Amino acid sequence: MLNIIDLYVQNLKKEDIINFGKKNNITLSDDELDFTYNLIKNDYKKILQNKEAFDLSAYRNNFTTENYQKIEDLIKKYISYL
Repeated sequence: MLNIIDLYVQNLKKEDIINFGKKNNITLSDDELDFTYNLIKNDYKKILQNKEAFDLSAYRNNFTTENYQKIEDLIKKYISYL
């Protein structure tokens, strides 16, 4: 499964994040988008290795309050699939 995720992340574009956000009623600012994209690209392996310990609150200041809550809810939903 990690190989599939590796391939997906390697090909991930900011547009993919924008589209996923739109499907989930999240509109990211340019700064939020850049931060999210870089976090995924640079840290996804570390996060997946210890997904139960991932704490989004460390990044709370990188998002609006509304977006932070929506993203936190999505992480709770999707982390169980991994």
